[in-house]
Amino acid sequence: MNFVDQVSIEAQAGSGGNGKLSFRHEKYVAKGGPDGGDGGDGGDIVFRASNNQDTLTALRYQKTVKAENGSPGGSRKQHGKNGQDLIIDVPVGTVVTNETGKILADLTTNGQIAIVLKGGKGGFGNAHFVSSRRQAPNFAEKGEPGEALKLQLELKMIADVGLIGLPNAGKSTLLSRISHAKPEIADYPFTTLSPNLGVVDIDKQHSILVADIPGLIEGAAEGKGLGHDFLRHIERTHVILHLIDAYSSDIAQAYLTIRHELEAYQPKLIKRPEIVAITKTEGLDQAIIDDCISQLKQVVKRGTIILPISSMSSYNLSQLIFKLQQQVDKAKTKFKSQPKQQLPVIKLQDNSKAFKVKKQNHNYLVSGEKIEQFAKRTDFNNPEAVLRLKDIMRKQGILHELVRKGIKPEQVIIFPDGQELIY
Repeated sequence: MNFVDQVSIEAQAGSGGNGKLSFRHEKYVAKGGPDGGDGGDGGDIVFRASNNQDTLTALRYQKTVKAENGSPGGSRKQHGKNGQDLIIDVPVGTVVTNETGKILADLTTNGQIAIVLKGGKGGFGNAHFVSSRRQAPNFAEKGEPGEALKLQLELKMIADVGLIGLPNAGKSTLLSRISHAKPEIADYPFTTLSPNLGVVDIDKQHSILVADIPGLIEGAAEGKGLGHDFLRHIERTHVILHLIDAYSSDIAQAYLTIRHELEAYQPKLIKRPEIVAITKTEGLDQAIIDDCISQLKQVVKRGTIILPISSMSSYNLSQLIFKLQQQVDKAKTKFKSQPKQQLPVIKLQDNSKAFKVKKQNHNYLVSGEKIEQFAKRTDFNNPEAVLRLKDIMRKQGILHELVRKGIKPEQVIIFPDGQELIY
């Protein structure tokens, strides 16, 4: 299965069903009495985090997703059926954003759900508009269209430890020895073409999750090599395990190369707790190992744990796991103990009834959240429905503003969605 961690889709929530224009057919009842029912609401677009999903492959070739529309209302005040929500299962760690990069959902726990797009409300049937002044309303509302957006989905793995290093540093081999993961292993660079996850068992009750990130090279943050595509998977890790090949021509430079790429991608990554492991030490003299440690001490942060290991001979692997568990526990405790920032309570002003009137050539553009909503629900082919919309505009002060702007009889009022109304 291909590993897919970024997809773009067009998403459309369901539209609301139209209200019903209907009258009872009863003897001796004027016009039978209005009995048109309301339309059903459109279905929402819902994302759900699931541990059963590993990648976003299922959405790779699905360019559009659409929730079910609401059913129209019926006679005898029958309410239309609500459209079914479209629930899309995605891997834990998926972030959903719009085209501007605004985060709409960040799914970090199994079973977490987020309603990303709301379905349109169903239109009212004519029975809804009966009043002492309006005994037999001869109009009904249209259903609202559902919300539609182009969505970007990005998977950021959630792991305790992020395993990084230059190509051929021994990341896959180490992961295969300390966990049950079975990554591809070979003696050439870029063996790992996608992130691998491995569960490292500490004891019967405790384990840590390690993510093997494909090899980074110099310039990865600018898009060189394979690593740039997977740097996002380091963002959520608590601890970074940095592997350095003992046979590197310049131990210190090998370390600094990756650190520079982390900082270029996201500066806060270099502040994460880190353990540096010198790999492939089997058969090396202690003097050579000591020299490697000495070189690294010149460039790592003070107090950083430096540990020589060998995946082939299992040298120091138990100690490495112990150190990782200590660092992970410490990082998690620190995270939980951080005081929650007290945000000031800001009461937002309700601007839903606000509107704007703008003259465009010989026409007048009317916009505003509430009036646009009413316009979408209006059947412009029904004279009574149009009169109701004009009455709403009068009550909201829009007609008064149009007169103030100089509108004349028979001039056209335009709404943002293209509906037109003759003044």
